[in-house]
Amino acid sequence: MQLTPMSHLPSATPPTDLFKPIVKGAARATTDFAMVGDGDRIMVCLSGGKDSYTLLDVLLHFQKRAPVKFELVAVNLDQGQPGFPKHVLPDYLRALGVEFSILERDTFSTVTAKTKPGQTTCTLCSRLRRGHLYAHARRLGASKIALGHHREDLLETLFMNMFFGARLKAMAPRLTSDDGGNVVIRPLAYVAEADIQRYADARAFPIIPCTLCGAQPNLQRVVVGEMLAGWEREHPGRLNNILRSLGRITPSHLLDRELYDFAGAGAEGDTAFDGEEFAGREFLVGLEELVVVE
Repeated sequence: MQLTPMSHLPSATPPTDLFKPIVKGAARATTDFAMVGDGDRIMVCLSGGKDSYTLLDVLLHFQKRAPVKFELVAVNLDQGQPGFPKHVLPDYLRALGVEFSILERDTFSTVTAKTKPGQTTCTLCSRLRRGHLYAHARRLGASKIALGHHREDLLETLFMNMFFGARLKAMAPRLTSDDGGNVVIRPLAYVAEADIQRYADARAFPIIPCTLCGAQPNLQRVVVGEMLAGWEREHPGRLNNILRSLGRITPSHLLDRELYDFAGAGAEGDTAFDGEEFAGREFLVGLEELVVVE
């Protein structure tokens, strides 16, 4: 058996002060959207980025402390990107003692061949990646697929859909695939990216940069992300308020005629403009036992 290079070994015990807010947010999301159940076999999609490494740490923590029993299997989709360091994730996961699977599919060549100059690769790459991961989850007998999307990912998607698709839609914390064969969960949906970044820096994860989408300049998602970051700097707490608003919808004060019968019922008064609607409220805390990090 080959020795694992020290640079790819996980660092010491996760830093408690940085891990607590992440676990707390993930516990709330997991509770709110019934993400994990007894007997689940969860396929954790590990890209080599800070978010998926953090997601794996969180689910390993839950596995030790949750009142339900579930299995984890980490999966990396090797997309055939030039220079991809194939040894990093296997070395890291062996050192952790985590069951894992490496899926090799050359989506890189397909995406680069079919993407015209000036177009972004994200849509096609995402579609191909999703199809391969869904099929692999069925082969593994996984009941859930866990992705590492965080608060900013959800909010960037919300504003991308509003600005460029004229649609009010974000990312679902939990969804069932179109074919009904897979359940996707996003336990980090409530977690701020800045918290993940600080934690990942302290853990010194062996980050693998994406040479496909990560190399594209002037992505609109990046522009939207910078806009959100600016709001948070100027008005701390604004992003959490936007996130909370996604779970506190007043259909009669929107414009969707399929969602609300304006002609039959009319709008539900003017209470949406009353002062108390803007008072802050904390998320309800769920799965308190998961928040304890020693």
